Amino acid sequence: MDTTVPEEIDGETAPPVAPHSCLREPPTTQRGARTRAALVKAARKVFERDGYLDARLTDITKEAQCAAGSFYTYFANKEEVLAAVLLEAQEDMLHPGMPRVQDTDDPYAVLEASNRAYLEAYKRNAKLMALLEQVAQVEPEFREFRSRRGDVFIRRNARGIADLQTRGVADREVDPMMASRALSGMVSVMAYNAFVLAEPQKEAVDFEELVSTVTRLWANALRFPGHR
Repeated sequence: MDTTVPEEIDGETAPPVAPHSCLREPPTTQRGARTRAALVKAARKVFERDGYLDARLTDITKEAQCAAGSFYTYFANKEEVLAAVLLEAQEDMLHPGMPRVQDTDDPYAVLEASNRAYLEAYKRNAKLMALLEQVAQVEPEFREFRSRRGDVFIRRNARGIADLQTRGVADREVDPMMASRALSGMVSVMAYNAFVLAEPQKEAVDFEELVSTVTRLWANALRFPGHR
């Protein structure tokens, strides 16, 4: 995947999940590319295991089975290798949100499919999503990019809600942007609680029930026909 190519979300460019300014030019040799890839893979494992604050560069190089000095050939610090980890995983980490509903589509089915895709991606990358939450608290540049990227998806959902209002499917009295922020935030927090904060000794959240619940709450809030 070429992480330098910006994503198009409904015609709007979505910022990457991490700043490109943190990255150097990629290596030009196959050996260099392999070493860098090994460091990125090792960094993800160490970050997910130890957290951003406690992760040590020596642990990353040990996991990658390369000399400590090799790290600095490709990355200047922990922030740079974290950016590489996030950018490599960004396509799988974040789902675009609710797409436009076509005339022949069932709006409820489209909404359910969108929520399912988001929650599946979140569950697959729960440790990395937890890491992103942690980093956003201590690294202002990452926090800014995270906020800008989230706003793009919220605006997309708002356009989808406005389109449904025009077609008489959604409640026309709610503000599309405010509704999008509230409902998108609900799903995000539910995912964080279910997949990041879940305690091993407690019974896991039933995934199908989670999808069904957040979808029904979306539909109820927007007063879909049959959900009023």
